[in-house]
Amino acid sequence: RKGAELLGMEFDVAVATDAVLKTLRANRLGDAYIRPLAWYGAGSFGLDVAGHPQHLMVATSATNLHLGGNRTRVSVSSWRRNPAPSLPPLNLCGAYVNSILAKREAKARGSDEAMFVDDAGDAVECTGANLFFVRDGELVAVEHRDALPGITRDTLIALTGATSRPASLRELLDADEVFACGTAAEIAPISEIDAGNADAGERRYGDNPKTREIAALYAQAVRGGTDQADAWLTVV
Repeated sequence: RKGAELLGMEFDVAVATDAVLKTLRANRLGDAYIRPLAWYGAGSFGLDVAGHPQHLMVATSATNLHLGGNRTRVSVSSWRRNPAPSLPPLNLCGAYVNSILAKREAKARGSDEAMFVDDAGDAVECTGANLFFVRDGELVAVEHRDALPGITRDTLIALTGATSRPASLRELLDADEVFACGTAAEIAPISEIDAGNADAGERRYGDNPKTREIAALYAQAVRGGTDQADAWLTVV
């Protein structure tokens, strides 16, 4: 909705909600990933979208976790995240070209995922997921102005009472556990971080027990297995 408004596009939440429910029912999916997409249609070759026809579609597929639900190998990208003063951290299709570049680089280095770090050495997020870490029993949600304020991130903060604050890459490398989270990733425990330089080196993590506990809590909440999240649920 925020992205549509930024581009001057009309976006009716009630219409979108109805489209989501109808698509889920038509596809007979009980555990699904939902992808709504709003866009401008035919018009001129220029960048002025005023007056172009507007469209909305919804696609659903059986849940197929973005990072496979497995322990994930992450490398720090040489690319920088789109800076918020240039491109707001919203779900805008064009913003994900930045993620594609970082993901390709990470895969070429033998990793599953890339992590963005800013020029000051602070962690931002992964290509399509926010970051959390555990240190001495404290759970921290990594906060950065260039990172998407994800719905899954907010859900986990509400469920766990996690602290939200900026964090350096060094803190993640020194943490007991690190995980990524997002709608498509759910909770993805990170098994190692390749910092990509001789000073920081590489960090491998253990069994990630706290991450597994949080993943189970989240899975219960979004699948109607706990009263704690009743107010968030919509009957399909």
